[in-house]
Amino acid sequence: MSLRIGDRAPDFTAETTQGPIRFHEWLGNSWGILFSHPKDFTPVCTTELGYLAKLEPEFTRRDCKIIGLSVDPVTDHVRWMEDIQRATGGAVSYPLIGDHDLAVAKLYDMLPADAGTTSQGRTAMSNQTVRTVYLIGPDKLIKAMLMYPMSSGRNFDEVLRLLDSCQLTAQHKVATPVNWKQGEDVIIAPTVSDDEARQRFPAGWQAVTPYMRMVHQPGR
Repeated sequence: MSLRIGDRAPDFTAETTQGPIRFHEWLGNSWGILFSHPKDFTPVCTTELGYLAKLEPEFTRRDCKIIGLSVDPVTDHVRWMEDIQRATGGAVSYPLIGDHDLAVAKLYDMLPADAGTTSQGRTAMSNQTVRTVYLIGPDKLIKAMLMYPMSSGRNFDEVLRLLDSCQLTAQHKVATPVNWKQGEDVIIAPTVSDDEARQRFPAGWQAVTPYMRMVHQPGR
């Protein structure tokens, strides 16, 4: 299956470093970040997991759960977590999914259906497409996807910024402009008429062009 923004995130059961889960049940009514890795004990991914461990309180404050996936067994994950803390100072307290049979990677279209049913004998290079960040809403729909090559570490500050944008635009009829950050002005959605905008934004807005109406961030 090919996943796109707006699709329902596939549900699954899996073993994790914190015990067995059913994914949708684990998410509950929270937002979620599912981010995947091609192999344990790889250097770029080690830096990513460690940094995200330090950033996790910011996601928690936004009611967003974090869960990682790597194409290896849970027993390997546990040993890797020790390396991650030594190398980065970040203690991983979010769960890591063991995907030794490649089931979740294939379910999320990160590996082809004919990739086999075991992680044994596979290398990071043969799993290189397992490098995606999925942002999932409380409705279990995929809100955003970010795909990276193995050689480029992911920017989780950007993932946090993206979460802020998705949460804001899910609540209000606005869009966020380039490089937007919390507290900065936003764009009134083009689907909102001027009459509706006057009701929603009584303080008014700045019409940069007829189709770009800038307004202070709602709720600030």
